[in-house]
Amino acid sequence: MPARGELTAETYQPGSAEDFDRLYRTAYPRVYRTLTAILADPGAAEDCAQDAFVQAFGAWKRWRPDAPAEAWVHRIAVNRAISYRRTARLRGVGEILRRLGRPVHSTDPSDEATRPDLLSALRSIPPKLAAAIVLRHYHGYNNREIAAAFGVSERTVGTRLRQAGERLRAVLEPSFPLGAPPAFPSDTRESYAED
Repeated sequence: MPARGELTAETYQPGSAEDFDRLYRTAYPRVYRTLTAILADPGAAEDCAQDAFVQAFGAWKRWRPDAPAEAWVHRIAVNRAISYRRTARLRGVGEILRRLGRPVHSTDPSDEATRPDLLSALRSIPPKLAAAIVLRHYHGYNNREIAAAFGVSERTVGTRLRQAGERLRAVLEPSFPLGAPPAFPSDTRESYAED
């Protein structure tokens, strides 16, 4: 059984309905928590997660196992959340306030991402930076997996993580922990890239 945060592409067969069902059961809770952290709205996070899985199912036959399936679904979901956030800015403030809800508390370490002060700070930075922080520090993905999810280089992921950390530290107390469970690095020398 893979360790938490470890993705194994070889366990899924593109186009297999049974494998997609297993992917859905495995990935949905993490995708939902990621989107809740990005959107700060459990209802919107659920809608975006469902939309992402519907889109992923439509493309499942074309999924290539060179990228982890869960990271692929995260990419689709994060893009859906980014689109949602763009359209949400056009909605009235009243509707946004009405839809905001409190995240459900559990013992999963990634639930730290639902702290109100962190949610507010994550909403204040660009969605791609927020998504990189959540995937790395709360779900334990390494830079290579995040890069595969977003279709960018590992250097870009490192830059996004560094920029997100700087912006979050400016909003949050400097002592706020961005620590996370170990992230199964793709390279033992892996570090955040500098510009």
